Amino acid sequence: MPERVTPERSAHPVLFLLMFVPLGISNGYVVVTLAYLLATAGVTVDAIAILGNWSLFPQVLKVFAGPLVDTTLSSKFWYLVSAVVTGLLIAATAFVPATPAYLTPITALVFFISVASAFSALAADSIMAHASSPEEKGRAGGWSQAGNLGGSAIGGGLGLWLSQNLTASGDQAAGHWLTLHTSVSWFTDAGVWLGAHVDAALVAGCAVGLLCVVTSFALIFVHEPPAEHRGNGFGKNLVIVAKDLWSLLKSRRGLLAFVAMWLPISTAAMTQLWSAVAQDWHASADWVALINGMLGGVITMFGCIVGGWICDRMNRMVAFNLASLMTCACALAMAFLPRTQAMYIVFVGLYMLLTGFCYASWGSVVLEAIGKGAAATKYNVLAGIANIPIIYMAYLDGKAHVWHAPSWLPFEGSTMMLLAEAFIPVLGTLALFAFWVLTKPRYKAREAAARQAETAA
Repeated sequence: MPERVTPERSAHPVLFLLMFVPLGISNGYVVVTLAYLLATAGVTVDAIAILGNWSLFPQVLKVFAGPLVDTTLSSKFWYLVSAVVTGLLIAATAFVPATPAYLTPITALVFFISVASAFSALAADSIMAHASSPEEKGRAGGWSQAGNLGGSAIGGGLGLWLSQNLTASGDQAAGHWLTLHTSVSWFTDAGVWLGAHVDAALVAGCAVGLLCVVTSFALIFVHEPPAEHRGNGFGKNLVIVAKDLWSLLKSRRGLLAFVAMWLPISTAAMTQLWSAVAQDWHASADWVALINGMLGGVITMFGCIVGGWICDRMNRMVAFNLASLMTCACALAMAFLPRTQAMYIVFVGLYMLLTGFCYASWGSVVLEAIGKGAAATKYNVLAGIANIPIIYMAYLDGKAHVWHAPSWLPFEGSTMMLLAEAFIPVLGTLALFAFWVLTKPRYKAREAAARQAETAA
């Protein structure tokens, strides 16, 4: 393959929003739209849970596919093919009846949808790392996370809405409404025809799948990353990628990011539990669905974009820890305020905004640490590790909710859960600070030796 010599140019961060939409769509469409259609058709909850696991499996293992994207073909080609395949496979699910009898082929399609979207994310990671300037790593991280969240809302919210509203009665009602307000009788006839001939689930799958394909137009405005991390032959390429990964871990910034990914910093783990504990605040089902669903997603996307902008104006590792401490303050305040629906709405909404800050700061820290080179591999090594503290923080928060505290401790239930969420991340930040202090002399000595060698040369 000829060496790619296209000069690097900074791309507008909004392009990364578009490029991460297929990843979000693939998740939202499966866990919301398909899950709902299957549940209403009589598929059991445990079977739907297994379907969700098949969707997650390729995302967990995509780190092992990073070297493939980094060493073969081009990042833009990988993205184009994977985004188109993701869209086509999502559309294909619409042609398979969402019934228990067809659960096996649907599961197979879901697995391959996740595989394709994982490759689209790997390619987007590589393009983003090279196409974002050092001054825009925060905005790149924020917009990319917003794209992932927005894609999930599209795949779940839009997909489900289309599947439930493009029914015969819905089409006829829409046609009647348009005729009533435009005096054009054709709309009524069109509504009747659509209701009789067009399947709502088919339209939903094809529409959502088409949006995955459309994101490929973002490739027009980004440049192919250079291939300085490639050699002659696949084996040599893998060695170069391994060396690039090792250089990340040897650098002070890379090692600090690596350690931070293991710690309970900016995990926003309560997002997994707000729905489960809503009854402690006497919140209605409609408000729980809204603040943890579409509205919460919009708030978090806004937090991602604003958070990314902030990260570009301060030390990004500091921003990462500050975002975490702000979620701690939110949880602490909520723990001691009245258990009312209004408090639930206000504080969950605030937590969703801060979650956006956490996502953006995480993305900016990772992008800053990995630099360029074999970006897909390095980005996803850190991303894979970052899932671990999310898992154990959600577990600890849940355990704190059901923990039977000693009689001398006047807290229990949701108060203990929020106190765990408030104080455990503080320990994570303190541990990271201690690591930074303890390793500082070593890296200072190394930098001094490097300067002396440079002067002698």
